[in-house]
Amino acid sequence: MQTLFKNIKGDRLIWAIAALLAIFSFLPVYSAASNLAYVGGSGNTFGFFIKHFMHLFLGFAIMYGVHKIPYRYFRGLSMVMIPIVLVLLIVTMLQGTTIDGANASRWIQIPFVGMSFQTSTLAAVVLMVYVARYLSKIQDRNVSFKETLLPLWTPVFFVLILILPANFSTTAIMFLMVMMLAFIGGYPIKYLAVIIGTGIIALSLFILVAKAFPDAMPNRVDTWMSRIENFSNGEDTEADYQIEKAKIAIASGGIQGVGPGKSVQKNFLPQSSSDFIFAIIIEEYGLIGGLFLLVMYSWLLFRIVIVSQKSDTVFGKLLVLGVGLPIVFQALINMAVAVELFPVTGQTLPLISSGGTSIWMTCLAIGIVLSVSAKREEIKEQEINEDNPLEILSETI
Repeated sequence: MQTLFKNIKGDRLIWAIAALLAIFSFLPVYSAASNLAYVGGSGNTFGFFIKHFMHLFLGFAIMYGVHKIPYRYFRGLSMVMIPIVLVLLIVTMLQGTTIDGANASRWIQIPFVGMSFQTSTLAAVVLMVYVARYLSKIQDRNVSFKETLLPLWTPVFFVLILILPANFSTTAIMFLMVMMLAFIGGYPIKYLAVIIGTGIIALSLFILVAKAFPDAMPNRVDTWMSRIENFSNGEDTEADYQIEKAKIAIASGGIQGVGPGKSVQKNFLPQSSSDFIFAIIIEEYGLIGGLFLLVMYSWLLFRIVIVSQKSDTVFGKLLVLGVGLPIVFQALINMAVAVELFPVTGQTLPLISSGGTSIWMTCLAIGIVLSVSAKREEIKEQEINEDNPLEILSETI
């Protein structure tokens, strides 16, 4: 164990935040999974606990392995991974997987292991790394919009258009994060306005085509529209069932909550261990539990900004913000949905919700952030050693 801690590099506080969130997740996931266990007929809640443990164990193994890779290698890896991601997204869309009778065309089945993988989450990380790479490349140049159209915006367009039919919320978040990173990276605002306008037109055309030919492709346009309309109108319909149960759970929690494992709404709230786990946490742990999570994610945001500012290269700065900020943004959206500040999106709570793909890709992104931080630590150690030649001599002897 001591050897493991010696080999852990990067920002120690980010390691601590990730570990605290992972440890905290076990009780609410175990509690919320009881509904899934008994509805499924097995009644084995411990199996869900073990499954969540294995997801987190593999996730932290990914985090540890990725943080040992020098972050400069992610430049080339992003260019290699973009075509691979595009192929995976096409296969996923054509596969048309169904899980428990529902349309789940955002997942792809992994042969021989009996597992499903959500390719859009991998695409999100790869795309942000790719955009950070390109923006750092043109940092000191005056580029035209035409010059950036093919190398920057064409991959972004294809990735987003392949995710859009099955997952509008992820597409919207990815588009917003790319726009934000491009703004931070100094991309001309007038060109960003063109991209935003083009995106709005493309989305409108997609909705029109999907409405005109509903059987041509698997899409959830009607679901999106009903969720947005119900949210804006405040109507009580069957589509609001999840939100109503989430609000009952939150109202029942009070300041201290009803206690671990004593949630009532977990028996009625769909996706209680994933999309709406925040409501279950507040019901069981009260306002204190909710504030704890809010502080943890705010602390993570603060450390991400610190690591970005301390990076020695433009690519490092943009890379940290590109893969780090979406984690916090996704967490805030998940919380906002539970308290009805945002329409239902299906976004999980990073490192808390059950689900292997979400955990693994969050750990991948944190590993990249830690890789940038580890490089900064290495440079500091070299500077210290250069200032203390006697220390180097003593170590040699």
